[in-house]
Amino acid sequence: MPQSKVKTVFLCSSCGDQFAKWNGQCPSCDEWGTLSEYKVNTKSRSKSNGQTKSPSNLVDVLKDGVVKSQKTGIREVDRVLGGGVLPGSMILLGGSPGIGKSTLALQIIPGLKYSVLYVSAEESEEQLALRAKRLNLPTKNIKLSTENNIEVIVDQLTLTNPKLLIIDSIQNIYSDNVGSVAGSPSQIRECGQQLLAIAKQNKVSVIVIGHVTKEGIIAGPRMLEHMVDTVLYLEGDSRFDHRILRSIKNRFGTTNEVGIFQMN
Repeated sequence: MPQSKVKTVFLCSSCGDQFAKWNGQCPSCDEWGTLSEYKVNTKSRSKSNGQTKSPSNLVDVLKDGVVKSQKTGIREVDRVLGGGVLPGSMILLGGSPGIGKSTLALQIIPGLKYSVLYVSAEESEEQLALRAKRLNLPTKNIKLSTENNIEVIVDQLTLTNPKLLIIDSIQNIYSDNVGSVAGSPSQIRECGQQLLAIAKQNKVSVIVIGHVTKEGIIAGPRMLEHMVDTVLYLEGDSRFDHRILRSIKNRFGTTNEVGIFQMN
């Protein structure tokens, strides 16, 4: 078995790039004072099923037909997404704590009619079940997990074989391959990369929920926004019952649409 090695790298909290030496100014994004030291496990990763997947022929992919987006049944969400949720896509849903991100993620499940694995690293299974009951959600195809280790979540995904994976939230998920606490830039980047691999290899749609900072951007390295297909922000004033859903990145549609919701 390959032995794991630990090396020291310096990771930028702004852009997510890593460097072998510390710099006062990040060489990639030119931000000052954003490089921090991290210990990274360099253990080699095993190949899927012990074999390397061969590349696909474009003509064979085209023969399978165009993959269509699955509508959520919520008109405002479908419009912002560009038609619905595409199989194998990865969506980042950001917003302030308590703004309604988890509620919105739960409400799109019935319309998709997918088997779902909902991973809540913030709430217990009982709390999540009470929320689903309050929303009158069908519970037949929803499986719950409170695991926050990404390697265990991957194993659960293999066992349950869902079509939709919801991570709530990415700031509370950690990997054994990185020697830092959950929520650190290196952890968010590592977990994000593993989730992206799951989405593309298994054609599983992944919705990743993330908190925003006081500056209004999603906490963690900007690399997380670069690796996903769609970045959504749920915004609003907690004193009022209206919320706005907007897209700042969408590989499958426009970023000019917004959705407006009234919270009950």
